[in-house]
Amino acid sequence: MIRQITIIGTGLIGGSLGLALRSNKFKGKIIGCDRPEVLRRAKRLRSIDHGTDDPLTACQGSDVIVLATPVGSIIELITKLAPRLNPNAVVTDVGSTKIEIALRARQAFGEDAPRRFLPGHPMAGKENSGLKYADPVLFRGAVWFLTPLVGKNLPGSAGREYVSWLKRIGAKVVFLDPATHDQLCAWISHVPQMVSTALAAGLVDEYGENAPLLESGGRALREMTRIAASPYSMWRDIALTNKKSISHALLKLEQRLAHIRENLDTRELENEFNRAHKLRNVQSPRRH
Repeated sequence: MIRQITIIGTGLIGGSLGLALRSNKFKGKIIGCDRPEVLRRAKRLRSIDHGTDDPLTACQGSDVIVLATPVGSIIELITKLAPRLNPNAVVTDVGSTKIEIALRARQAFGEDAPRRFLPGHPMAGKENSGLKYADPVLFRGAVWFLTPLVGKNLPGSAGREYVSWLKRIGAKVVFLDPATHDQLCAWISHVPQMVSTALAAGLVDEYGENAPLLESGGRALREMTRIAASPYSMWRDIALTNKKSISHALLKLEQRLAHIRENLDTRELENEFNRAHKLRNVQSPRRH
């Protein structure tokens, strides 16, 4: 039975996880690790029970440790924490890329890595970051990718119980290997962010910062540029740790855009629309 969970990073994802666990009647303690001012707010919201700004102190006595920081910090924390954790504690994360995280876990935990570390990635979020945007139902209906280091083997009873809690808070657990995860997320998450960023930056260059673009562009433009507000501090690490897959997907998209540009006055444009409609016909109504 999980008696205590530590969440290192109590921002949007970490804070929402704490709220979700508590609202679904998790009875154990939830320990947070973040800056003191963030921890004070997290306690007021009841996202955590106690908090400290020292990761090692925060992990003491916990059965499960969730690393909910940017990807670069997750990689650093794995190295820092691995030699000093209780050998029965299970460590997991919420990072948006998995190959580099899984590699560092194998290096840090050695042959024990498969039973000590469970890479994870919830496909849930908002264009705004920070604890003030935390939501207890953020994960309801969202896919939560898990990329165990060996097949679908979950690390011990604590790992299995943690996964059951993910399902209880409404997440749909999907297993992938780290490489497949990173290639898939390049297309379904990382490239959409880069496209939104490029479109918004292009509009600023073309019309200036204060032009009434969103009002005149309507819903389509608002949806296309909404996630352009996402912070670079988060996407920097994603780009660095998934550069190959993102670059490959962007190149294919560039080629597709060039094909459309070259065929604006031919029936090939209709073919592209028809091809695109096939995706629309198989998409589920919900989109993270």
